[in-house]
Amino acid sequence: MNIALTLVVNPKLTTSLDQIETKAIKALGISSHNHSDLAANHACDLLFTYPSVEDAAAKVTDTLNAVEGLDWALQPAEGRKKKLLLADMDSTMIPVECVDELADFVGLKEKVSAITEAAMRGELNFESALTERVALLEGLTQAQLADCYKDRISLMAGAKTLIHTMKANGAYTALVSGGFTYFTTQVARAIGFDMDRANILEMENDALTGKVAMPICGANTKLETLKALAAERGLSRNDILAVGDGANDIPMIEAAGLGVAYHAKPKTQASASAAVRYGDLTSLLYFQGYKDSDFIA
Repeated sequence: MNIALTLVVNPKLTTSLDQIETKAIKALGISSHNHSDLAANHACDLLFTYPSVEDAAAKVTDTLNAVEGLDWALQPAEGRKKKLLLADMDSTMIPVECVDELADFVGLKEKVSAITEAAMRGELNFESALTERVALLEGLTQAQLADCYKDRISLMAGAKTLIHTMKANGAYTALVSGGFTYFTTQVARAIGFDMDRANILEMENDALTGKVAMPICGANTKLETLKALAAERGLSRNDILAVGDGANDIPMIEAAGLGVAYHAKPKTQASASAAVRYGDLTSLLYFQGYKDSDFIA
Protein backbone atom coordinates (compact mmCIF):
# COMPACT_ATOMS: atom_id res chain seq x y z
CA MET A 1 0.00 0.00 0.00
CA ASN A 2 1.19 3.52 -0.82
CA ILE A 3 1.21 5.53 2.39
CA ALA A 4 1.73 9.21 3.21
CA LEU A 5 3.19 10.38 6.51
CA THR A 6 2.73 14.13 6.93
CA LEU A 7 4.88 15.97 9.46
CA VAL A 8 4.02 19.51 10.60
CA VAL A 9 6.30 21.20 13.13
CA ASN A 10 5.75 24.06 15.53
CA PRO A 11 8.07 26.93 14.54
CA LYS A 12 9.44 26.96 18.11
CA LEU A 13 10.44 23.28 17.91
CA THR A 14 14.20 22.85 18.31
CA THR A 15 14.27 19.48 16.53
CA SER A 16 14.47 20.01 12.77
CA LEU A 17 12.05 18.49 10.29
CA ASP A 18 14.92 16.53 8.75
CA GLN A 19 15.81 15.02 12.12
CA ILE A 20 12.21 13.99 12.75
CA GLU A 21 11.97 12.44 9.29
CA THR A 22 15.15 10.45 9.96
CA LYS A 23 13.65 9.14 13.21
CA ALA A 24 10.46 8.13 11.41
CA ILE A 25 12.35 6.29 8.67
CA LYS A 26 14.35 4.38 11.26
CA ALA A 27 11.24 3.45 13.26
CA LEU A 28 9.46 2.25 10.11
CA GLY A 29 12.50 0.30 8.94
CA ILE A 30 12.11 1.44 5.34
CA SER A 31 14.95 1.71 2.83
CA SER A 32 13.05 3.48 0.08
CA HIS A 33 10.85 6.57 0.25
CA ASN A 34 10.03 9.85 -1.46
CA HIS A 35 10.19 13.23 0.25
CA SER A 36 7.93 16.15 -0.68
CA ASP A 37 8.19 19.61 0.87
CA LEU A 38 4.84 21.22 1.67
CA ALA A 39 6.19 24.28 3.49
CA ALA A 40 9.87 25.02 3.92
CA ASN A 41 11.12 23.87 7.33
CA HIS A 42 7.52 23.54 8.50
CA ALA A 43 5.69 20.68 6.77
CA CYS A 44 6.55 17.74 4.54
CA ASP A 45 5.29 14.42 3.23
CA LEU A 46 7.14 11.14 3.51
CA LEU A 47 5.77 8.74 0.88
CA PHE A 48 6.49 5.01 1.07
CA THR A 49 5.01 1.54 0.63
CA TYR A 50 3.98 -0.61 3.61
CA PRO A 51 1.61 -3.53 4.22
CA SER A 52 -1.00 -1.25 5.82
CA VAL A 53 -1.53 2.04 7.61
CA GLU A 54 -2.14 0.09 10.82
CA ASP A 55 1.21 -1.69 10.53
CA ALA A 56 3.00 1.59 9.90
CA ALA A 57 1.23 3.25 12.83
CA ALA A 58 2.27 0.45 15.16
CA LYS A 59 5.89 1.12 14.28
CA VAL A 60 6.03 4.90 14.28
CA THR A 61 3.39 6.27 16.68
CA ASP A 62 5.44 6.22 19.88
CA THR A 63 8.41 7.82 18.14
CA LEU A 64 6.38 10.66 16.68
CA ASN A 65 4.24 11.30 19.76
CA ALA A 66 7.42 11.72 21.78
CA VAL A 67 8.36 14.79 19.72
CA GLU A 68 6.95 17.81 21.54
CA GLY A 69 5.62 20.34 19.05
CA LEU A 70 4.97 17.89 16.19
CA ASP A 71 1.61 17.28 14.51
CA TRP A 72 1.39 14.36 12.10
CA ALA A 73 -0.96 12.23 10.05
CA LEU A 74 -0.55 8.76 8.58
CA GLN A 75 -2.94 7.66 5.84
CA PRO A 76 -3.27 6.07 2.40
CA ALA A 77 -1.58 8.31 -0.16
CA GLU A 78 -4.45 7.98 -2.63
CA GLY A 79 -7.50 10.22 -2.24
CA ARG A 80 -6.04 12.54 0.37
CA LYS A 81 -7.70 15.70 -0.94
CA LYS A 82 -11.17 15.45 0.58
CA LYS A 83 -14.43 16.39 -1.13
CA LEU A 84 -16.49 16.96 2.02
CA LEU A 85 -15.54 18.69 5.27
CA LEU A 86 -17.62 18.63 8.44
CA ALA A 87 -16.33 20.83 11.25
CA ASP A 88 -17.32 21.57 14.82
CA MET A 89 -17.51 25.26 15.74
CA ASP A 90 -16.76 25.93 19.44
CA SER A 91 -13.06 25.50 20.28
CA THR A 92 -12.49 24.34 16.69
CA MET A 93 -13.46 27.07 14.23
CA ILE A 94 -13.58 29.68 17.00
CA PRO A 95 -11.37 29.72 20.13
CA VAL A 96 -14.20 29.86 22.71
CA GLU A 97 -17.32 28.00 23.84
CA CYS A 98 -20.26 30.31 23.10
CA VAL A 99 -22.42 28.95 25.93
CA ASP A 100 -19.67 29.77 28.43
CA GLU A 101 -19.33 33.30 27.09
CA LEU A 102 -23.11 33.83 27.28
CA ALA A 103 -23.07 32.57 30.87
CA ASP A 104 -20.60 35.33 31.73
CA PHE A 105 -23.38 37.86 31.02
CA VAL A 106 -25.38 36.40 33.92
CA GLY A 107 -22.39 35.87 36.20
CA LEU A 108 -22.34 32.09 35.82
CA LYS A 109 -19.37 31.46 33.54
CA GLU A 110 -17.39 29.40 36.05
CA LYS A 111 -20.34 27.11 36.76
CA VAL A 112 -21.28 26.67 33.10
CA SER A 113 -17.67 26.21 31.97
CA ALA A 114 -17.26 23.30 34.39
CA ILE A 115 -20.33 21.60 32.91
CA THR A 116 -19.10 22.28 29.36
CA GLU A 117 -15.68 20.81 30.13
CA ALA A 118 -17.17 17.64 31.60
CA ALA A 119 -19.55 17.23 28.65
CA MET A 120 -16.77 17.73 26.10
CA ARG A 121 -14.65 15.15 27.90
CA GLY A 122 -17.52 12.67 27.61
CA GLU A 123 -18.18 12.57 31.34
CA LEU A 124 -21.75 13.90 31.07
CA ASN A 125 -24.63 13.22 28.70
CA PHE A 126 -24.39 15.99 26.10
CA GLU A 127 -28.14 16.59 25.71
CA SER A 128 -28.75 16.80 29.46
CA ALA A 129 -25.73 19.03 29.98
CA LEU A 130 -26.87 21.38 27.21
CA THR A 131 -30.40 21.61 28.61
CA GLU A 132 -29.00 22.40 32.06
CA ARG A 133 -26.71 25.13 30.76
CA VAL A 134 -29.31 26.78 28.53
CA ALA A 135 -31.74 26.94 31.48
CA LEU A 136 -29.22 29.15 33.27
CA LEU A 137 -29.29 31.62 30.38
CA GLU A 138 -32.98 32.48 30.80
CA GLY A 139 -33.63 36.18 30.39
CA LEU A 140 -30.61 37.03 28.25
CA THR A 141 -31.69 39.51 25.59
CA GLN A 142 -31.12 39.62 21.84
CA ALA A 143 -28.90 42.66 22.44
CA GLN A 144 -26.71 40.68 24.83
CA LEU A 145 -26.35 37.87 22.29
CA ALA A 146 -25.25 40.48 19.76
CA ASP A 147 -22.74 41.92 22.24
CA CYS A 148 -21.39 38.42 22.89
CA TYR A 149 -20.80 37.79 19.20
CA LYS A 150 -19.26 41.21 18.63
CA ASP A 151 -16.98 41.24 21.67
CA ARG A 152 -16.20 37.57 22.40
CA ILE A 153 -16.16 35.68 19.09
CA SER A 154 -13.13 35.54 16.81
CA LEU A 155 -12.05 33.04 14.17
CA MET A 156 -9.51 30.29 14.79
CA ALA A 157 -6.19 30.81 13.02
CA GLY A 158 -6.24 29.16 9.60
CA ALA A 159 -10.03 28.77 9.47
CA LYS A 160 -10.61 30.92 6.39
CA THR A 161 -7.61 29.48 4.58
CA LEU A 162 -8.78 25.92 5.24
CA ILE A 163 -12.30 26.50 3.97
CA HIS A 164 -11.43 28.72 1.00
CA THR A 165 -8.69 26.35 -0.19
CA MET A 166 -10.85 23.24 0.05
CA LYS A 167 -13.81 24.95 -1.65
CA ALA A 168 -11.57 26.18 -4.46
CA ASN A 169 -10.67 22.53 -5.03
CA GLY A 170 -14.29 21.39 -5.21
CA ALA A 171 -15.04 20.43 -1.60
CA TYR A 172 -18.37 21.04 0.15
CA THR A 173 -18.05 22.41 3.69
CA ALA A 174 -20.48 22.09 6.59
CA LEU A 175 -20.30 23.67 10.05
CA VAL A 176 -22.10 21.29 12.42
CA SER A 177 -22.25 22.37 16.05
CA GLY A 178 -23.71 21.43 19.38
CA GLY A 179 -23.83 25.18 19.94
CA PHE A 180 -26.40 27.64 18.68
CA THR A 181 -27.61 28.79 15.27
CA TYR A 182 -27.38 32.42 16.41
CA PHE A 183 -23.59 32.00 16.27
CA THR A 184 -23.12 29.31 13.61
CA THR A 185 -24.98 31.34 10.98
CA GLN A 186 -22.65 34.30 11.46
CA VAL A 187 -19.47 32.23 11.87
CA ALA A 188 -20.27 30.12 8.79
CA ARG A 189 -20.78 33.29 6.75
CA ALA A 190 -17.60 34.90 8.08
CA ILE A 191 -15.45 31.86 7.27
CA GLY A 192 -17.15 30.79 4.05
CA PHE A 193 -18.89 27.51 4.90
CA ASP A 194 -21.54 26.22 2.50
CA MET A 195 -23.98 25.37 5.30
CA ASP A 196 -24.38 25.27 9.07
CA ARG A 197 -26.44 23.24 11.53
CA ALA A 198 -26.81 23.77 15.28
CA ASN A 199 -29.29 24.16 18.15
CA ILE A 200 -31.97 26.84 18.23
CA LEU A 201 -32.33 28.96 21.36
CA GLU A 202 -36.00 29.65 22.07
CA MET A 203 -36.93 33.31 22.59
CA GLU A 204 -40.00 35.20 23.79
CA ASN A 205 -40.34 38.98 23.94
CA ASP A 206 -36.75 39.40 22.75
CA ALA A 207 -35.28 37.28 25.58
CA LEU A 208 -34.15 33.68 26.02
CA THR A 209 -36.71 31.37 27.61
CA GLY A 210 -34.03 29.07 28.99
CA LYS A 211 -35.05 26.31 26.59
CA VAL A 212 -33.53 24.86 23.45
CA ALA A 213 -35.73 23.71 20.55
CA MET A 214 -36.01 19.97 20.07
CA PRO A 215 -34.50 17.78 18.78
CA ILE A 216 -31.10 18.71 20.16
CA CYS A 217 -28.25 18.86 17.67
CA GLY A 218 -25.66 16.57 19.23
CA ALA A 219 -23.38 13.70 18.29
CA ASN A 220 -26.04 11.77 16.37
CA THR A 221 -27.07 14.84 14.36
CA LYS A 222 -23.46 15.43 13.36
CA LEU A 223 -23.13 11.82 12.20
CA GLU A 224 -26.45 11.87 10.35
CA THR A 225 -25.46 15.13 8.63
CA LEU A 226 -22.24 13.48 7.45
CA LYS A 227 -24.12 10.47 6.11
CA ALA A 228 -26.78 12.59 4.39
CA LEU A 229 -24.27 14.90 2.70
CA ALA A 230 -22.14 11.95 1.57
CA ALA A 231 -25.21 10.23 0.08
CA GLU A 232 -26.42 13.40 -1.64
CA ARG A 233 -23.02 13.95 -3.23
CA GLY A 234 -22.21 10.30 -3.98
CA LEU A 235 -19.14 10.28 -1.76
CA SER A 236 -17.36 7.43 -0.01
CA ARG A 237 -15.89 7.44 3.49
CA ASN A 238 -12.46 8.17 2.07
CA ASP A 239 -13.75 11.41 0.53
CA ILE A 240 -14.64 12.90 3.94
CA LEU A 241 -12.73 14.97 6.49
CA ALA A 242 -14.24 15.65 9.92
CA VAL A 243 -12.68 17.78 12.66
CA GLY A 244 -13.67 18.60 16.22
CA ASP A 245 -12.50 18.71 19.82
CA GLY A 246 -15.23 17.23 22.02
CA ALA A 247 -16.86 13.90 22.80
CA ASN A 248 -19.93 14.80 20.73
CA ASP A 249 -17.64 14.97 17.67
CA ILE A 250 -16.44 11.39 18.02
CA PRO A 251 -19.08 9.65 15.84
CA MET A 252 -18.47 11.92 12.85
CA ILE A 253 -14.69 11.77 13.36
CA GLU A 254 -14.80 7.98 13.35
CA ALA A 255 -17.04 7.92 10.24
CA ALA A 256 -14.68 10.10 8.16
CA GLY A 257 -11.82 8.87 6.03
CA LEU A 258 -9.68 11.45 7.81
CA GLY A 259 -10.97 12.22 11.29
CA VAL A 260 -8.96 14.90 13.07
CA ALA A 261 -8.98 15.79 16.75
CA TYR A 262 -8.20 19.52 16.99
CA HIS A 263 -6.60 20.56 20.32
CA ALA A 264 -9.03 17.98 21.62
CA LYS A 265 -10.07 16.24 24.80
CA PRO A 266 -8.27 12.90 25.45
CA LYS A 267 -11.28 10.73 24.57
CA THR A 268 -11.73 12.53 21.26
CA GLN A 269 -8.04 12.36 20.45
CA ALA A 270 -8.03 8.62 21.07
CA SER A 271 -10.86 8.14 18.56
CA ALA A 272 -9.28 10.15 15.74
CA SER A 273 -7.00 8.99 12.94
CA ALA A 274 -4.93 12.19 13.27
CA ALA A 275 -4.55 15.02 15.74
CA VAL A 276 -3.53 18.66 15.71
CA ARG A 277 -2.12 19.40 19.14
CA TYR A 278 0.16 22.37 18.39
CA GLY A 279 -0.61 23.98 15.03
CA ASP A 280 -3.55 25.83 13.53
CA LEU A 281 -6.21 24.74 11.06
CA THR A 282 -3.88 24.94 8.06
CA SER A 283 -2.42 21.67 9.36
CA LEU A 284 -5.53 20.00 7.92
CA LEU A 285 -4.47 21.24 4.48
CA TYR A 286 -0.96 19.83 4.89
CA PHE A 287 -2.49 16.51 5.95
CA GLN A 288 -4.30 16.46 2.59
CA GLY A 289 -1.10 17.11 0.66
CA TYR A 290 -1.68 20.81 -0.04
CA LYS A 291 1.43 22.98 -0.27
CA ASP A 292 1.75 26.56 0.98
CA SER A 293 1.62 27.69 -2.63
CA ASP A 294 -1.84 26.07 -2.95
CA PHE A 295 -3.34 28.00 -0.04
CA ILE A 296 -6.06 30.56 -0.65
CA ALA A 297 -6.05 33.14 2.12
